[in-house]
Amino acid sequence: MNEIDGNQPQNGTQADRECMEFDIVIVGAGPAGLSCACHLAQLAKKANNEFSICVVEKAAQVGAHIVSGAVFETSALDELFPDWPNSNAPLKQVVTEDHLRYLTTDQNHINIPRILTPKPLRNHLYEQYIISVSELAKWLAKQAEDLGVEIFPGFSASQIAYDEGGRVTGVITNDMGRDKEGNEKTNFMPGIWLKGKYTVLSEGARGHLGQAVIKNFKLDNGQQPQHYGLGFKEIWKIDPDNPNYYPGKVVHTVGWPLSRHDVSGGGFIYHLENHQIAVGLIVDLNYRNPYLSPFDEFQQFKHHPSVSNLLNNGERLSYGARAIAKGGLLSLPKQSFAGGLLIGCDAGTLNGAKIKGTHTAMRSGMLAAKAVFEELTSENPKAEPDYASHFKQDWLHEELEQAQNFGSSIHQFGTLLGGIVNTFDYNVWQNITTSPLPWKVKEREPDHASLRPISYYKPIEYPKPDGQISFDKTSSVYLSNIEHDENQPCHLKVKDTTIPITTHYDLYLEPAQRYCPAGVYEVVIEAETKRLQINAANCLHCKTCDIKDPSQNIDWVPPEGGSGPNYQGM
Repeated sequence: MNEIDGNQPQNGTQADRECMEFDIVIVGAGPAGLSCACHLAQLAKKANNEFSICVVEKAAQVGAHIVSGAVFETSALDELFPDWPNSNAPLKQVVTEDHLRYLTTDQNHINIPRILTPKPLRNHLYEQYIISVSELAKWLAKQAEDLGVEIFPGFSASQIAYDEGGRVTGVITNDMGRDKEGNEKTNFMPGIWLKGKYTVLSEGARGHLGQAVIKNFKLDNGQQPQHYGLGFKEIWKIDPDNPNYYPGKVVHTVGWPLSRHDVSGGGFIYHLENHQIAVGLIVDLNYRNPYLSPFDEFQQFKHHPSVSNLLNNGERLSYGARAIAKGGLLSLPKQSFAGGLLIGCDAGTLNGAKIKGTHTAMRSGMLAAKAVFEELTSENPKAEPDYASHFKQDWLHEELEQAQNFGSSIHQFGTLLGGIVNTFDYNVWQNITTSPLPWKVKEREPDHASLRPISYYKPIEYPKPDGQISFDKTSSVYLSNIEHDENQPCHLKVKDTTIPITTHYDLYLEPAQRYCPAGVYEVVIEAETKRLQINAANCLHCKTCDIKDPSQNIDWVPPEGGSGPNYQGM
């Protein structure tokens, strides 16, 4: 009997379901998945062959769930579509200057001299662009469809399907039309089995199917735990008379406000075209203080004069948040398994030294296409595509190897000393040897295990938002255009509903109330009785609860297809 891996209500086995068969099934219409689809179609066309390629996307439209900085380098795009400058690609604003700043206090900062800035952060050295990754995904989807790829937005891939031998045979989409209790409503539609000869998972950071195959096939054996950051981003329309606006200017920051609490991470300010800027903060999720609120740290960051001088008299257009996989090469799991591949940020291919993951995700997808193409055209195809051989010989592996100690050095030695180590590594050692430092800075503690009890700390009193520069969660979530049918099964699965109150409240004052950037979790006290309330309709699909919950008591699974944020231009 075929098996289904997952915890959603099901109607029978795979054999009982409607089945659509493809040569390859790709989960996630982001840069990695779409690059894989496009390149596989290109390889097939060049070989006078034809493959059926399906991309399934949980958002109602491609790009609607994507939020990223982003400064983009074109290395992978140049190889995938060399003629992109003549194809109306959404790359308009070239980086004209860049700066690294250390925010020393809430009022002051130091500009880091260029000689002390690690080379990966010198964006002005290469032609790079400030882009919307969601717009890039839409453009890639158009290229994929022109190449014959079938894209199905609005369908959540809910479970992995396996055959009797344990090989992945595709995915099951989420049932549509169940009520809160899991009962079938009048509009009920059972999920479909999307059956593929090979299945590629490209769900983005902390994908729930990616986590399932990593666990099932033990793909992370021997690797250090994956590490994550929670990234915030807002788009602002700037006062046309603001003299501090320079299209193409890139600013990255470290220090305040995170330095007050010994937390690593940093901010960014990207000057877009049309008098818009992208402002954001990345908070590493290995922080220890349970009183910390990443959302409120972001609101404080915007009040620093180097940021607020841009935002004054401006208009906030959008808000979003998303977890980022930052562990790099030392946390990268094996990316192939029986029946498929794990690519892009689902695996963790982001280059933390560059603070860039789009070009690496795209390249990962292209390498996956090569590996799958070899098996689809072989007389004796193997169950497990040989991704590793392509990866180890590619510039992607070299780039990630050069950056392998970047994040862990900062985690182990702190922002300042770790920054000095990284600058020496990139600017001196690698200039001489072309190889990274000969030792590996490893970490063994996962992010969820880093919290300490509240008894170690004093409560953090965050200022109330002023409604001009800083805002509350409710008004911020409103700008994310979230849509969830509240009468559907809750997609935030709390395994033991007693733990948040009986264990987490006394130890950590239930940290989900603060680490969630959308106000999904709150402790409600009624008649002196506490309970954890889940406002699932607020969920941004950032995955932070799945990562940071200290008991690993929360599983994020996809809601009905099409639910979630509807980001525009993020």
